[in-house]
Amino acid sequence: MTDRRTGPTSPKAQNIANEVRRRIIEREWRQGDRIPDEADLAIEFDAARATVNKALQLLADEGLLDRRRRAGTRVTVDPIRKATVSISIVREQVEQAGLAYSYRVVAKRRSPIPADIAARLGLPEGKMLVHMRAVHYGDGRPFQLEDRWINPPTAPGLEEVDFWQLNANEWLVRNAPYLRAELAFSAANADRREARLLQTQVGQALLILHRTTWNDRGPITTVRVACQPGHLISTEAGYDRSHWPASGTPAPEVS
Repeated sequence: MTDRRTGPTSPKAQNIANEVRRRIIEREWRQGDRIPDEADLAIEFDAARATVNKALQLLADEGLLDRRRRAGTRVTVDPIRKATVSISIVREQVEQAGLAYSYRVVAKRRSPIPADIAARLGLPEGKMLVHMRAVHYGDGRPFQLEDRWINPPTAPGLEEVDFWQLNANEWLVRNAPYLRAELAFSAANADRREARLLQTQVGQALLILHRTTWNDRGPITTVRVACQPGHLISTEAGYDRSHWPASGTPAPEVS
């Protein structure tokens, strides 16, 4: 298992997380109970304290544990399971499918954010962000169209990147780790621009993904991804898997 925000999870940490999860599910530790301290669990599981910390953080990310400084760690009351968000690098996914990846920037400029984007990011309307539109391709066929806003203060080094050569998806995944993400799926009919860029018909139904990420400095980016017609997306253990339409070749993950 790999968390793109913090790196790979060791088998030892995963085993500890599994055992703690079992104790919660089987009600050995009940809702609201304070669980043993990390130091005590490290002794019990014969593991480094950092490994125990990683295991407990996995369960906190799932919504099973409530961790508070100086208050210890408790089993969450009425826990809500949280999905793990994995943001893929589109180029890698296209190439793993045996297809030639290419990318084209349609537009890139600094622009004031409109009201809907401001609300999504929690920023003042009119704030100047980097606005980009780009298309990802596999073997020359459009795969997805992205309309992206990037907040420079939360993505250090952004100004030095040549996004006409390196796609924003890849740079952000590698250089702007996120702490929180929101996903929303919807459908929309292709307008003239979308139809032209995705090489489809005006009015064609499109699957739309909105994704927004934040770090400790604030919102990093929000992107609207319009998928090539015919894509099927299913979720499994928190991961999105998509398929190229009418080709028989597995598609890149929507990202």
